[in-house]
Amino acid sequence: MPEFSHFSPDGAVRMVDVGGKPSTRRLARAEGRVLMQPGTLRLIRDRSVVMGDVLETARLAGIMGAKQTSSLIPLCHSLLLESVSVRFSFPEEGLILVEAEVSAEGRTGVEMEALTAVSTACLTIYDMAKSADRGMEISGIRLLEKSGGRSGHYLRGSEKA
Repeated sequence: MPEFSHFSPDGAVRMVDVGGKPSTRRLARAEGRVLMQPGTLRLIRDRSVVMGDVLETARLAGIMGAKQTSSLIPLCHSLLLESVSVRFSFPEEGLILVEAEVSAEGRTGVEMEALTAVSTACLTIYDMAKSADRGMEISGIRLLEKSGGRSGHYLRGSEKA
């Protein structure tokens, strides 16, 4: 079983020391899903939700969430992010697929920032459309890809069995 880097040998919680690691280009992509009634998705896409433009507000929330990751997740390093993008697609009726991409030059990865961006965007969609559909479901929040650093490139689906 691999060691957990956020615990010292005696089991105490610690922030990982990245001071000696080389700075490399880091990239991470993550996704999440918001399932809803088809009518709710029509309201969102038509910008007819009473609270305003759901997708643009969720995009902004995702970007802001990525920037606040170290304040939300214990032991995450504060990072100078270079880029955060949040995209939406509609692969089937009643489904919004949220994807975030984060990049930075640094000594630690940006996976948590990409995952936080997706989570925050999904939660914002729920919050803004809940008056129309309290039964919405958020699911499938996961890392799709990461690159940079000692562990190299990870691409979901390319794992060895």
